[in-house]
Amino acid sequence: MAESLDGAALDQLFRTARTHNKWQDRPVSEETLRELYELVKMGPTSANCEPARFVFVRSQEGKEKLRPALSSGNLEKTMSAPVVVIVAWDVKFYDKLPVLFPHADAKSWFTSSPAFAEATAFRNSSLQAGYMILAARSLGLDTGPMSGFDNAKVDAAFFPDGSCKSNMLINLGYGEPSGLFGRLPRLAFDEAVQLA
Repeated sequence: MAESLDGAALDQLFRTARTHNKWQDRPVSEETLRELYELVKMGPTSANCEPARFVFVRSQEGKEKLRPALSSGNLEKTMSAPVVVIVAWDVKFYDKLPVLFPHADAKSWFTSSPAFAEATAFRNSSLQAGYMILAARSLGLDTGPMSGFDNAKVDAAFFPDGSCKSNMLINLGYGEPSGLFGRLPRLAFDEAVQLA
């Protein structure tokens, strides 16, 4: 059985980690992005379906494609982030299931029910976005996840063939502490949890 992480690791992942709004002028290397994905892909998804697809937007040209989709409150922090991760889900993620889940005919579970396929893809790509945030923090990166954007515009710009649907954006890089807001309250155990 694995041992509990020490306090410093828990701080880095959860207790002192923050959502960043300003970024240092410091690039994130392709090597780091590859290492990041190698961690993210190890997180569990239902039937090992791995529906998330990631676009690491790093170039000015890529950011300009993204600009029209951003809400005004997210524009500056997103355009200045070293990397913007588009977390999307593959509409036909189930085509990979014969490889990812070879011991059962899992593909048929989803091809027979488009609503079930979409719910599964959205749920699990959201889960993979959470893994992305924690994996980034574990590698010393900071994140700024958000949903303040026009999905249809992102999809038209980055997935014009309709193969993927955007779920959320995550700004990624090395945060500038001067851009942090005060930590907001969290629900107490008794407000959010039931023991059954």
